[in-house]
Amino acid sequence: MDLVVLGSGTIAPDKDRTASSYWVTTGNVRILLDCGPGTMHRAASFDVPWHQVSHIAITHYHQDHWGELPAFLFALRWGIEPPRTDPVTLIGPPGFQRRFNLLAPALGDWILDPEYPLHVTEIEPGTSLALDDDVALEACRTPHTDESLAYAVRDKDVRFVYTGDTGPSDALAEWAAGCTLLLAECALPDDRAIDIHLTPSRAGALGRAARAKRLILTHFYPVFGDSSPATIAANAFGGPVTAARDGDRFRVGT
Repeated sequence: MDLVVLGSGTIAPDKDRTASSYWVTTGNVRILLDCGPGTMHRAASFDVPWHQVSHIAITHYHQDHWGELPAFLFALRWGIEPPRTDPVTLIGPPGFQRRFNLLAPALGDWILDPEYPLHVTEIEPGTSLALDDDVALEACRTPHTDESLAYAVRDKDVRFVYTGDTGPSDALAEWAAGCTLLLAECALPDDRAIDIHLTPSRAGALGRAARAKRLILTHFYPVFGDSSPATIAANAFGGPVTAARDGDRFRVGT
């Protein structure tokens, strides 16, 4: 399994970090986890074959996590040659179909029928959705918004967990237990902690409680400046921690 960080930032403009977006490939699955502003141009910059996407999974409805989804679907219709014929499956929390349908009056009916097969699927927290014969997407509720989910991509013994946006959660740590790689949001420094986001210490504690084999931090607001959140998180985690940057590539499971 391979991970490419397309966006390690937030909605706050940052010359080095765009909004949340992560490209995961395993077997025949090409899944985009979140689709924040900047996703497509980052994918092009990093030579990621975005047009080969098979699934797009949205964690929640804040703009920095799904704001570029309409443009992405538009580009799959008019931005590639030859035109796409392979299906795309969109996945989101309960209520995703209703919210997606509401885009049509503003953007046009093409978004519901983009001339390639488009399937919209909702995933309940605590359940699993088969993406391919050996690959599944698992979901866990997180304390951020009413809909917010964390996702795990599982391929046999490899399990990659992405927290989405979350505050501290014992339930999330239990659900993520033993994961191969934990990609944890780390929005704010410890001295600016709020209930619905993690800080370096909180992300490290989550990784430790989950007994994650590897911890990577992401989703940084610019307030971090030149500080080193990975160093602080490592003290709580008890092992090495990486602070992701746009364009970083990771092999999951080695």
